[in-house]
Amino acid sequence: METKLTLISKITAENKKKRLINLMCLLNVQNLTECFYMLKRDKAPGIDNITFKEYEKNLNENINNLVYRMKRWSYRPYPVKKIYIPKSDGKLRPIGIPIIEDKIVQMAIKRILEALYEQDFLNCSFGFRPERSPHKALFALDTMIRKNPVNYIIDADISSFFDTVNHKILIQALNIRIGDKNLIRLIVRFLKSGIMEEGVFNSAEDGTPQGAILSPILANVYLHYALDTWLRNFKKRNLKGYVGMIRYCDDFVICSQGRKETEIILEELKKRLSLFKLTLSEQKTRIIRFGRFGESTAKRNNKRPDTFDFLGFTHYLTESRNGYFKVGRKTEKKRFAKCVKNINNYLKKYRNTLKIKDIWDMLTLKIRGHYLYYGIGGNSSSIQRFYQIVRKLIFKWLNRRSQKKSFSWNSFQIYINAYPLPLPKIYHPYAVI
Repeated sequence: METKLTLISKITAENKKKRLINLMCLLNVQNLTECFYMLKRDKAPGIDNITFKEYEKNLNENINNLVYRMKRWSYRPYPVKKIYIPKSDGKLRPIGIPIIEDKIVQMAIKRILEALYEQDFLNCSFGFRPERSPHKALFALDTMIRKNPVNYIIDADISSFFDTVNHKILIQALNIRIGDKNLIRLIVRFLKSGIMEEGVFNSAEDGTPQGAILSPILANVYLHYALDTWLRNFKKRNLKGYVGMIRYCDDFVICSQGRKETEIILEELKKRLSLFKLTLSEQKTRIIRFGRFGESTAKRNNKRPDTFDFLGFTHYLTESRNGYFKVGRKTEKKRFAKCVKNINNYLKKYRNTLKIKDIWDMLTLKIRGHYLYYGIGGNSSSIQRFYQIVRKLIFKWLNRRSQKKSFSWNSFQIYINAYPLPLPKIYHPYAVI
């Protein structure tokens, strides 16, 4: 299968206008079996309540039956189970959970689409792509601002992107590279499969559910044509001075040199996105003064320098130890508060139901996970503060396991020294782009 996918990548790289056919034949027993073992085992089941382990018991029979139904076109994806998870701003994010069988097919289609489109996607795109990560996007943005004449930034936000993706336009975009009508037909079935929320079925006229394996690659295809290639071509034809962009799925930042050009970009961006049935949030989209001369300009106007948030970090203007211009990064306030709240809720919930050893093991995983994401160069003060707050929360809740206190502060320090928690660590001092 890897050989076939590599061949697809080679063909699309050599011919930018080539449309590939006979792709449905790749959805065979061998490929779907491989895709099954690519799934995460501990994820919640869909509306049929069949878990990974239950499906695995009769895997060969299940996969063969799946392929048989796909060939006869009697296979239809189930509606996704809709749940909500809290966002850092206090709102709820809808997540769609497909059944195991649908996840397998989605994984197979995702591999095909990646082989097709990875050669086309531009370097400004980082979200949910092989060998790319949020940290690489952050360091690419840092390099862009430091090494180019950036004076302004468009901090943009697309309103409810995943809920407003237009199916008709998405299929038109897929048809640019895909000449296999059957594969398109199968993707349409996934888009139209609908949503099951608290036992009530809702049809899907637009959008692609967050949480589905196919959604990120489909989002990248959609925004590749709606945004990435448009900005590249627009700046070549209409703009003077530097213009650059970093995009992570639907979250993006545009950097530019001149104020007039920045205003033109924002105005034309709104028009461009409207053609793709997308809108920018008026409350969250803005132009800010940011770059090498941003701080001095703010001081002349008796204002504080502007900051912006991107991928969970607040970006601000600062200087290195040698006095050179530098982009500072710290954990975004809402993200920081959410991480602390998660630790607090965990301790409050399980302080009496789990042994201290089990609590300690889980806390170790949660704290290390925080460092793995937020442990980025320049953010040491934020992760140090997180560590200190977590220690105080542990001391607070372990002393509420009963009416009698479990620890004094001194005995707690001794316990911490004997069973240490992960210490703050910078895991991403720099990244290779």
